[in-house]
Amino acid sequence: MKNLSVTTEFHLLGFQGNSNHRYSLFCLLLMVYCGTICGNLLIITLVSTSNTLHTPMYFFISQLSISDILLTTNILPNLLLLLLNNGGTITFISCISQLYFFCAFEAVQCFLLTVMSYDRYAAICNPLHYASIMTRVCCAKLTTFCWLVGFSITLTDTLTTSMLTFCGPNIIDHFFCDLIPLLEISCSDTFIVKLIVYLISIPVVIIPCVIIVTSYINIIATILKIPSRISRHKTFSTCGSHLTVVSIFYWTLFCVYVFPMKGKTLNIGKFMSLLYTVFTPLVNPIIYSLRNKDIRKALELKLKNT
Repeated sequence: MKNLSVTTEFHLLGFQGNSNHRYSLFCLLLMVYCGTICGNLLIITLVSTSNTLHTPMYFFISQLSISDILLTTNILPNLLLLLLNNGGTITFISCISQLYFFCAFEAVQCFLLTVMSYDRYAAICNPLHYASIMTRVCCAKLTTFCWLVGFSITLTDTLTTSMLTFCGPNIIDHFFCDLIPLLEISCSDTFIVKLIVYLISIPVVIIPCVIIVTSYINIIATILKIPSRISRHKTFSTCGSHLTVVSIFYWTLFCVYVFPMKGKTLNIGKFMSLLYTVFTPLVNPIIYSLRNKDIRKALELKLKNT
């Protein structure tokens, strides 16, 4: 409450520049947002209505699509306003709320991608026991775990960040309320916040990475034991889309937060942030639809029936 009396709003700069550049970026991001919503809604609709897609893998894909829609909606509408107005203000409450939901959705995606890698491991390495392992109850429990833990574990660092003191010019040179820009403009000691973030990154980022890598090491080892080259290719193709999505997600995440580029400008940092907040949610349904025969067949069947 003390912090609320000191700071009531922040000024987000967004992408500064002449009107032509901003309007061009506005049109591009508006098309990206529409494509993201339509693409992910299509995945959700197909998975929920097509009997051929009522499997654990596609159920997790639909959950990932839901998180993609929510993540993009948390960031993009406000970014579009910033581009139109060449910057704008955001209240303290709205800024902290945006930070919380951003962290929560990112954590949920980390957990969902981990669960999906375990699903592929069970399907390829234990095919005879797959049906008994990945039951509907198990899938529901795993998904509930991803959402509940994602929203719970990120609450600590968000609340700690909200208790920081912001007494200087509250100008955030970013297009949304991310953690790093907030820590940079704080005039109080941020050691506790950084410590909490590092501790939280262990169950949210490090452990999921270890599980994913271990799963794919076992998957590759199992595939290499298959004598037929055609069978090996067919088996690996079932997890190719997931591996592509995981690579894009963690590459952008690690570039921005874990291994930041030395000497990179603020604009480069912003565009790197655009990759995982805006463009990755657009790419995910494209990857799953273009590389997945079952989804393409379900879409073709829907189009014929309509």
